[in-house]
Amino acid sequence: MLQEITNKKRPRQRMSKKKVTSKPIYSAQTRRGIQDLMEIISGKWKLPILITLFEKPYKFKELCRKLKISPRMLTRELQDMEMNKLITRTVCNTKPTTVEYAVTQIGLTLKKVVAEMGAWGIAYRKKMSARHNKDVSHK
Repeated sequence: MLQEITNKKRPRQRMSKKKVTSKPIYSAQTRRGIQDLMEIISGKWKLPILITLFEKPYKFKELCRKLKISPRMLTRELQDMEMNKLITRTVCNTKPTTVEYAVTQIGLTLKKVVAEMGAWGIAYRKKMSARHNKDVSHK
């Protein structure tokens, strides 16, 4: 009986003649661009600062108050953003001296990207909230 089972031929599975080649969705250049973007906007404060400066130029102390961020941390983040040409720093001729920050043309090119990120975040939160509510109701 064992020999009968092992001697039986299995039906051959048809294999597709098409070659399956997986083409990368994102090129190496695109991946590097994404990596560059993430390095430039990474961190807890860079996006909130940028979003705030999209509204209008702000003085240093106004940014501290609006974002509830320490002056030391704000200084560090603003220096990084200025180095990456996302914002400009203007020293105002006032007594006492004040400094104003504004978004550059390069920084403004991120406005659409940030809006898309926000839309994605809203949709994700809705989906997760619906999933959570569904899971809770089944218990």
